[in-house]
Amino acid sequence: MVVITADVQTADLAGKARDPLRLTWEERRWTRKRVRTEAGRELALALPTGTRLRPGAVIAVGPDWYAAVEAREEPVIAIAPRDGAEAVRVAFDVGNRHFPLAVHGDRLLVPDDSAMEQLARRLDLAWTRCRAVFEPLDRPAHA
Repeated sequence: MVVITADVQTADLAGKARDPLRLTWEERRWTRKRVRTEAGRELALALPTGTRLRPGAVIAVGPDWYAAVEAREEPVIAIAPRDGAEAVRVAFDVGNRHFPLAVHGDRLLVPDDSAMEQLARRLDLAWTRCRAVFEPLDRPAHA
C-alpha cells in the first residue's frame, strides 16, 4: 500500500498511465483514510489537517502509473433561484447554517441533507434532488 502524505509535484508524467481516484467533496476533505483507485491500487491518505484534495491533483507516482484525484458525482439538492435576490437569500441562509454551497450554471447546489430540504421547503424554492459533481465555493479564513 502506498501512503500519501502530500500532493506530488511532478513535471514528467509522460508515458505513465493515469489512474483516477474518484472522490466526493466530503471524501476530498478527509485527511486520514484508505482509498482505492479505479485500477484497484490501495492508497492510505495521511495528509496534514485541513488539506483539501482538488480535482486534478496528482497524489502518487509509480514507475509506470500515477494517481490523480477526480471529483465524483454525489447526491445534492439543486435550487433554481427565480432571481438574484432569491439567490442571495438562499446563499445567506445556507451559509448561516454552516453548509457549503456550489454554483452550477444557473443552479445553486447544496448537500442532500434534511436541513437543506427543510430550508428549500420553508423558503418555497424551486428545487430537485439530483447527482452532480459538488465543488463548493471556498470559504475565506477568519482573521
